Amino acid sequence: MTTTSNSATNYSEIKDNKGRVYRIGESDRDILGHPRWLMVVLPWIAMMAISVFEYAYGSAEDTLTKAHGWTSTKTFWILTVWVLFQAGVAFPVGRLREKGILTARAAMMIGAGLALVGFLSISHLHNIFLAIIGFGLIGGIGAGFVYATCINMVGKWYPERRGGKTGFVNGGFAYGALPFIFIFNYAFDTGNYQKVLDLIGLYVLVAVGICGFFFKDPPKNWWPATVDPFKPAQDSATRVSLAKNPPAVRQYSPMEAVRTGMIPLMWICLAFISGVSIFGISFEVPFAKELGFGPLMASLSAGILAVVNGVGRGVVGWFSDLIGRKQALIVVLVIEALAQFGTLWAGEAHSEVLFLIFAFVSGFGGGAFYPMFAALVPDYFGENHNATNYGLVYSAKLVSGLFGGGLGAVVVGTWGFSGAYSVAGVMGLLSAAMALTLRQPGRPNIRKIVPNPYPISREFM
Repeated sequence: MTTTSNSATNYSEIKDNKGRVYRIGESDRDILGHPRWLMVVLPWIAMMAISVFEYAYGSAEDTLTKAHGWTSTKTFWILTVWVLFQAGVAFPVGRLREKGILTARAAMMIGAGLALVGFLSISHLHNIFLAIIGFGLIGGIGAGFVYATCINMVGKWYPERRGGKTGFVNGGFAYGALPFIFIFNYAFDTGNYQKVLDLIGLYVLVAVGICGFFFKDPPKNWWPATVDPFKPAQDSATRVSLAKNPPAVRQYSPMEAVRTGMIPLMWICLAFISGVSIFGISFEVPFAKELGFGPLMASLSAGILAVVNGVGRGVVGWFSDLIGRKQALIVVLVIEALAQFGTLWAGEAHSEVLFLIFAFVSGFGGGAFYPMFAALVPDYFGENHNATNYGLVYSAKLVSGLFGGGLGAVVVGTWGFSGAYSVAGVMGLLSAAMALTLRQPGRPNIRKIVPNPYPISREFM
């Protein structure tokens, strides 16, 4: 181990025997001027603001179709394009941030402005192609700027215990849509849809803009001053988390991370399971309505899905700090797969109670895998290139958005909900099977690391 110091800025850089550098000595207040928990709360609020794009869209579909004269399939293709661009910008945004071309604050401001354009477009443009460009392309890019910036911010500021906090922030992207699900089901019609959508767009602009103003990334290799990277932490929760989820052995560049084979494997797993999740989000309400369930049941099922989806992300994130990220991920993938078969069974039984129960289960599994992948990437490859590396993995949603939204509508139209939910369940099980083969590069047997993941004596030069 070697150490270099910088007395002018009061920090040292310590290198372990694998070559990983830890920048220690600076507290979060030294860098931010306030405690780092603010970099959890503000991203969480911003994520709640943009959740209306995806998680409430299914509830607005009927009114949008009638107001603009579109078919249901065309309406869902708008969401499909939105998902494609929301996921697609994660990699370039991460790359620009890590090259110093785009600051976190600038990314949030751009995202807020583009999000407003998205809602104004779907509010005032009747032409389906213009609506796709406005809401799907421009609005998707704006939401992607916000999502990618928020989710990576947490991992950078909490390298020693990122699971629960990443899950908490990611959860806002689901249950933040709850008020709008009820608005779209009870107070949204062809007479007021423009006013409602305009106000929602303004709300997103203000909420994201204010939160983003305070965003700031930590320096590269930064490590909390209160946590010794080479000794078990005094805090029991941090000690357990580091033992179950040891930090990456070094900082991997994007190409190095790809060459390990784990980035491509994560990409495929996420493509499968997020397609299943997007399908569930998009068609929960339409399925309930086809079954003859009233608007209350439709909104309740969508609301339960959104709330449990968000809360489940935080719970599983915390749970992964205790049992390990990979183990928690596999549990979630299996739950989401089985929930598809359960939802279909409840629908065919025409049981509203069972339908709500499986909406609960589907909601839990349908979002909790996102923070697991978001935390696994820096766990495996380090924080310095996390925005880019996670952007590569998250780009899988480009494909899953196509499966879950637009092609999901085609499958429902061809095979009915029975065939569509069956396909979704099989895809979920395949994703879980692939996740079994994930492993952290450089640590062939992590189970032997539990007593002390850093068996290195501390020496200063």
